[in-house]
Amino acid sequence: MNAEQSSVGDRLKRARKEKGLTLEDLQKKTKVRINILKAIEGEALINLSPVYLKGFIKIYCKALGLDYKDYIPDYKEPSSLILSKPRKDTNSFLKSAGIKLNSLKPSIKLRNKIFVILMILFSFIFLFKVSGCLLSKRKQNIASKSVSQPLAQPVQAQSQALPKEASGGIRLVVSAKEKCLLFIKADGKVVFHRVLEKGRSATWKAKERIDLSLGNASAVELIVNGRRFTNLGHKRGQPLNNIVITEKDGLKIPR
Repeated sequence: MNAEQSSVGDRLKRARKEKGLTLEDLQKKTKVRINILKAIEGEALINLSPVYLKGFIKIYCKALGLDYKDYIPDYKEPSSLILSKPRKDTNSFLKSAGIKLNSLKPSIKLRNKIFVILMILFSFIFLFKVSGCLLSKRKQNIASKSVSQPLAQPVQAQSQALPKEASGGIRLVVSAKEKCLLFIKADGKVVFHRVLEKGRSATWKAKERIDLSLGNASAVELIVNGRRFTNLGHKRGQPLNNIVITEKDGLKIPR
């Protein structure tokens, strides 16, 4: 420290003692380390830039209630020692926040549009499924009504006498399109009572009468004395009982 600084240090040291303060008291008051305070008073030397040293002298003077300009007349406020936080500009903050909110608006609108599109799509899917279910139920109802209505007997005109074989009597041939339970009596005697498998055919003869019952009338085809009868049942799986075949009246199906 040069002579001018030493004289400044001596003056400050005298002023401190006049105030009745020790270096420890001044350190507590200024929060400046004691070695720096000693350096200011000229009792020790430290490696400090003149700018920082002048700043500490200013703090020292203020703690003693002295005008620092009397001790460092060429002192200029160093920009590097200004530690005050910059004041936030409220208007600029609001503007930046407004810009951020505006940048979010398109994404919110896009989400709303996507939500509306999805709701419309789900509504179409729901309506399509409901209409499909209603249509299938309507078809089922129409089918059930058509089945429940009596069909014309396929053998209604067969009450006429069938052509006789040359040897006389009745000849019955049953062909199974699907397996079918048969019950056959020839001239009062049971000649067959079991399932006729799919694709099989069997023949029976009688002199005067054949009684026939079918577990699945639509599954078989009959040939009586050379005349073919098909589609005996109204629907698949329908049984048909008490069919009578006579030499005189031919094939009769009870109603």
